[in-house]
Amino acid sequence: MKINAIKSLLLIAASGLLFGCATTQQDDLRGELDQVRAIAEKAAADAAAAKSAAAAAQSRADSAMDTAAGAKAQSEETEAKIDRMFKKAMYK
Repeated sequence: MKINAIKSLLLIAASGLLFGCATTQQDDLRGELDQVRAIAEKAAADAAAAKSAAAAAQSRADSAMDTAAGAKAQSEETEAKIDRMFKKAMYK
C-alpha cells in the first residue's frame, strides 16, 4: 500500500512539474507575442507617419513644379518681347 501511495505521489509531483513548465512556457510565449505585436504596431504607425510625410513632400514638389513652369513661361514671354524690340530697333 505504501508503494502505491509513493508511486501516486511521484506521479502527481511529476505531473505538476510537467504542467507547471508548460504554463511557464505559455506565459513566456504570450510575453514574446505581446512584444512582437507592440513592435508591429509601432512599425505600422511609423509607416503611416512616413506615408503622410511623403504625401506632404509630394504636394510641395508639385507646387514647386507649378511655380517653376510659370516662371519659365514668363521668362520665355519676356525673351520674345526683348527679341521683338531688338528686331524693331534694327529695322529703324
